[in-house]
Amino acid sequence: MSGGPVVVKLGGTTIAEQRDLLVEIAAEQRRSRMVVVHGGGKRLTLWLERLGVESRFEAGLRVTDDAALEVALAVLGGLVNGELVAALRGLGVDAVGVRGIDGGMLRGPRFEPLGRVIAEPLADASLLEDLLAARRLPVVAPLGLDADGLICNVNADDAAASISAALGGELLLLTDTDGVRGADGARIDELTTAEAEQLIGDGVIAGGMVPKVRCALRALAPGSRAVRAVIADGRSTGGLRRALHEGSGTRFRVA
Repeated sequence: MSGGPVVVKLGGTTIAEQRDLLVEIAAEQRRSRMVVVHGGGKRLTLWLERLGVESRFEAGLRVTDDAALEVALAVLGGLVNGELVAALRGLGVDAVGVRGIDGGMLRGPRFEPLGRVIAEPLADASLLEDLLAARRLPVVAPLGLDADGLICNVNADDAAASISAALGGELLLLTDTDGVRGADGARIDELTTAEAEQLIGDGVIAGGMVPKVRCALRALAPGSRAVRAVIADGRSTGGLRRALHEGSGTRFRVA
């Protein structure tokens, strides 16, 4: 593992479903500086349904209009973030909940086809660096500010990639598969930027794995301070440890 902070992207499922992973994060945070960035799409869809707000998607991506943004701010910035902070503090971690709007952390132009959504935010890591210096664990809700200072939704993978690029260290995107699979179905241990782009072009990397790989590559783009990005399985017990210390998942490097 690199000497810089580890930015871990979690899903937004229930605390019960992520209990083992949170225990691992608590143990790792005692040895390393860490930032957690969480999603929450399933919880957001559930609350939109409860409140009678239609969920709309374009090419598999959520469209966030003004009504949906209000719910996203409450669910992502309040409910999901608060549950994670409380659970981590219950495990002895000095976790602090923040949103991408706090301190102007995440900013960027809107991706107009999706409404109030920032697709590729730029991150200001100043607030996170202060929290890390105080040995706290920031837990970041994926929200940001557009060019007019209005709150927007941000895909959690995009938020994590931008934060990792600004902070340096390592990006760990936890998902439901142990990395990227090759044409033969076997996991690929390591990919360069050029190799990953070739596999996307050939259709070997396809579907939902494409945006995750794009985020990993974005975290390592020219000007980034990040040194490594990993896509790994976050469902299995010990998955975080194996991804950080035992070489599981797929690692991306610049070459």
